[in-house]
Amino acid sequence: MTRIAIVSAMQEELAAVLALMQGQQKQTIAGRDFWQGQLHGREVVVVLTRIGKVAAAATATILIERFGVQRLVFTGVAGGLHPSVQVGDVVVASEFLQHDMDASPLFPRFEVPLTGMSRFEADAGLSRELASAVRLALPEARLHLGLIVSGDRFVSTSLESRALQAVLPDALAIEMEGAAIAQVCADYGVAFAAVRTISDRADDAAHGDFMAFIQTTASPYSAAIVAALLDRLT
Repeated sequence: MTRIAIVSAMQEELAAVLALMQGQQKQTIAGRDFWQGQLHGREVVVVLTRIGKVAAAATATILIERFGVQRLVFTGVAGGLHPSVQVGDVVVASEFLQHDMDASPLFPRFEVPLTGMSRFEADAGLSRELASAVRLALPEARLHLGLIVSGDRFVSTSLESRALQAVLPDALAIEMEGAAIAQVCADYGVAFAAVRTISDRADDAAHGDFMAFIQTTASPYSAAIVAALLDRLT
């Protein structure tokens, strides 16, 4: 049976998922607690990536090398960038980009050196199933599919947000981990998909009720989406 990893960046984002796991066994590697068990009849590994691209890349590598996962699903929150994406909406990624990657003039802005790529695609099949899971679990939520951008900075001013919108007009949402995991999964040929609940608009009010939103909205959303996804996967 294909082993699936369910990951998030913060404990609060994944608490509801962990609460549903059966037969939990914990293994600590590189300071991270990896929980193995069953969720909706499937073998899963659940772990917090921690925050930021380096932490996320290290976690993804451990999941692939040590646990042999073949599918990796990221669930959590993000800031909305595109004008159509509002707080409470859900975004499923079709591709990822590091908005703070800039090795120019040696390489074009956003391009990951020596790869010839700036955008890393999500796995199409897994992303379709994830989008269908969102529609089943949260029929009232507004769903978007498209580009998610990542960087090692919590964007929390309208000035920064508008600057990113100007250079990446098709970017739907912004966070701090997805593009790094996408790059690792591309290197290993592992299927990756991500779903993000929009917690803020990445503007001057972004710090507002961030933690309260995670606990009351994002965490239950994650649990419902993951459950619907696992029921759909073959």
